[in-house]
Amino acid sequence: MGSGVRTAVIVSLAFLWGTLPLPLAGSAAQAWADSNGLRLFEELQSVITDLAERVKPSVVNVFPTQGPGRSKDTPRERAPNAPGSGSGVIIDAQGHILTNNHVVGDATEVEVRLSDKTKFIAQVIGKDPDTDLAVLKVTTDRALPFAKLGDSGGVKVGQWVLAVGNPFGLDRTVTLGVVSGIGRENMNLSRYENFIQTDASINPGNSGGPLFNVHGEIIGINTAIINFAQGIGFAIPSNMAKQVFQQLVSRGKVVRGWL
Repeated sequence: MGSGVRTAVIVSLAFLWGTLPLPLAGSAAQAWADSNGLRLFEELQSVITDLAERVKPSVVNVFPTQGPGRSKDTPRERAPNAPGSGSGVIIDAQGHILTNNHVVGDATEVEVRLSDKTKFIAQVIGKDPDTDLAVLKVTTDRALPFAKLGDSGGVKVGQWVLAVGNPFGLDRTVTLGVVSGIGRENMNLSRYENFIQTDASINPGNSGGPLFNVHGEIIGINTAIINFAQGIGFAIPSNMAKQVFQQLVSRGKVVRGWL
C-alpha cells in the first residue's frame, strides 16, 4: 500500500472516530450510579449514618450546678469546654453516666440534658482525678437510652471510630476518624495514662463524650486535645473506664494497691 493510500485511510478513520457520539453526561452519571463502586460507598455511608443515629441518644450535655465549680483545663493540652458545659454518655439502664473529672470539678450535683432536651439533676457518684473520670447517676422511671462499654483491648491502629459530643454547645456533634495510636502516655494529663489517639475531631465541649467503634460500642472517653495541632485527640480506654466505674459505684472512690 502506497504512502498516499495509507495517509487517506488514517484520515478517514480519524474522521469516522470523530463522528461517533460521545457518552452523554447523563449516561455517564447513570453508569456510575449503577456501578459496584457507588453501591459500596452508599452501603458504607449507610453504616455510618445508621451508627450515628443509633448512638447519639446515649450522649448527654453536662452542666455542673452545685459546688465551687469545675476545675480548670490545663492551658496547652486539655480540651477546654464551652463555659460550664461538657459531655457524658449513659452506659446502663440504671442511669449511670461516664464523663471527665475535669468537667465535673468540685460540683456535687450536675444538670444533664438528654437528646430530647429533657433535663435531669444527676448525683455525682464518684470521681477519680488520677484517670480524669467521673460517674454520675440520673434517677428516673423512664427508660433511658444507653450505650455499652466495649473492649478497648482489641482496638487497632487504623480502625474507624466515631466521636460524639457537644463542642461549643452544639448538641451531639458527630465526627468520623481513625485510631491513630494506642498506649499513648507521658502526656502530663493525668497520673494513669494509656490513651487512645484519634484524628476524629475533638473540640471544646467534647470532654467526657464517647468514642465509638463501628459496632456502636464505647471504646474510649474523650478527654484531651493538643492545642495548636489538628487531628490529635486522646481518649481514655474503655477497659480502664470499666475498672474505675466499678469502684466508684461500689465504693465511691478508687482504691489502688501500693508496693
